[in-house]
Amino acid sequence: METSNRELQAAEYLERHQIKELLSYLTSALLFFRPEKPREYLVSLLERLRIAKVTGVAFPFFMDNSNIVAMFEMMDSSGRGTISFVQYKEALKTLGLCTEDEDLKDDGHIITLDKFKEEV
Repeated sequence: METSNRELQAAEYLERHQIKELLSYLTSALLFFRPEKPREYLVSLLERLRIAKVTGVAFPFFMDNSNIVAMFEMMDSSGRGTISFVQYKEALKTLGLCTEDEDLKDDGHIITLDKFKEEV
C-alpha cells in the first residue's frame, strides 16, 4: 500500500511539473542539434527556458514553422495537402515527440498541415 501511494505521488509530481514533457523536449533538442558538448548545451538550454518563463519571452523551440512545413511537404509528395496517419506517427517518432510504446489512435481522419503543425 505504501509503495502504490508513493508511486501515485511521484506520478502526480511529474505531471504537475511537466517533467516528462521537459525531458522529451531536452532529448529531442539534443538529437536534433547534436552538440559537441551535450552537458553544456543542456545547461544553456535550461537557462534559456528559465529566462523565457521569468520574462515571458518566446519558448526556445528547436523547429520553426518553415521546418515543420518542409517536413510535411516531404511526406506529402503528391501535393494533396494531407498525409497518412502512418506518416504522421513516424514523423512524431523521428522528432522525438512520440515514443515507441506510446499508443496513438488513428481516428480515421486525414492529417492536414494545420493538424501537423499543431501537434509538432
